[in-house]
Amino acid sequence: MSEIKKVVLAYSGGLDTSVIVRWLQDTYNCEVVTFTADIGQGEEVEPARAKAEALGVKEIYIEDLREEFVRDYVFPMFRANTIYEGEYLLGTSIARPLIAKRLVEIANETGADAISHGATGKGNDQVRFELGAYALKPGVKVIAPWREWDLNSREKLLKYCEERNIPVEMKKGKSPYSMDANLLHISYEGINLEDPWAEAEEDMWRWSVSPEAAPDQPTYVELTYRKGDIVAVDGQELKPHEVLETLNKLAGENGVGRLDIVENRYVGMKSRGCYETPGGTIMLRAHRAIESITLDREVAHLKDSLMPRYAEVIYNGYWWSPEREALQALIDQTQTYVNGTVRLKLYKGNVDVVGRKSDDSLFDEKIATFEEDQGAYNQKDAEGFIKLNALRLRIAAGKGRKL
Repeated sequence: MSEIKKVVLAYSGGLDTSVIVRWLQDTYNCEVVTFTADIGQGEEVEPARAKAEALGVKEIYIEDLREEFVRDYVFPMFRANTIYEGEYLLGTSIARPLIAKRLVEIANETGADAISHGATGKGNDQVRFELGAYALKPGVKVIAPWREWDLNSREKLLKYCEERNIPVEMKKGKSPYSMDANLLHISYEGINLEDPWAEAEEDMWRWSVSPEAAPDQPTYVELTYRKGDIVAVDGQELKPHEVLETLNKLAGENGVGRLDIVENRYVGMKSRGCYETPGGTIMLRAHRAIESITLDREVAHLKDSLMPRYAEVIYNGYWWSPEREALQALIDQTQTYVNGTVRLKLYKGNVDVVGRKSDDSLFDEKIATFEEDQGAYNQKDAEGFIKLNALRLRIAAGKGRKL
């Protein structure tokens, strides 16, 4: 273990990572560099500095990565209308490649021998962090304490803190759930949620009111798109992270964005989790709406056929992979004409598309109309089209084949 002289730790300032700082110092007799990222988790990150200093950490990185997170990770993912297993908007998954990238970059800047994280050996995050790190720095050493130590309960962690005089902040009203938050979502696991039959308690949710308690009047919002990304809300130009912050607030106030699912983890087990993704729920509906009038049919269908694979790549931790980059190149190319405005109505948990317009629209009113089209479409052409497409069916039926 003596070859490890310096380790960069993804540090939140909470119980687990505070224990990890001291454990790394004790176990590896090494210097620890802490890295704390603000990706919109809704809590102050600056207090992590004082906690790290109290643990003897000399090199402390605290960074506001909100704009980069949304611009370079969330927005590219939403260009593909990405959902995992038909429901999950990948809020945790999409944050991990950015953190992995910065861990590696800081390791390079500080001359560290290894990186470390607080992900457990049962979850997906260990895979995401480490696949990203290996892709960006092939020879990096990764230390995952949860796979090495025997501190496998909160009681053991607290005892470790007591024995080594590690300060533990006991917040009043702190959620008992295992939670992960960033600008895109907040997740909840554990406690009663480990029973798939048990309904989530109402006071668990942090970002949204219940649909029953939402306003009795709908809220309307208009989103302006440029090459597949939202650039303005109600006509006001905003930076990417400001867009998501604004939509989170609007959606949360209207009871939009709650999800309760059982998902298939990459490591093999099924896991029940609850998620709040208010702004992301609006973004998915709106993006599909603007694509519906601007994308060619076959391009749209091709994107839809590739989306589950793209979602799986992100969920499993392969953001920094050639297959994701290849898929991304195709997806981004399709967004050239995805420009225009979508109008939505938010009401008691629902997001309804009520209008869409674009200078690049492929919707032709003269052709689509049920009224007189002045010869824009010859309905007699449909007869030959149908017969040609039915040819193989007619031949098979004529040979007496049964379906």
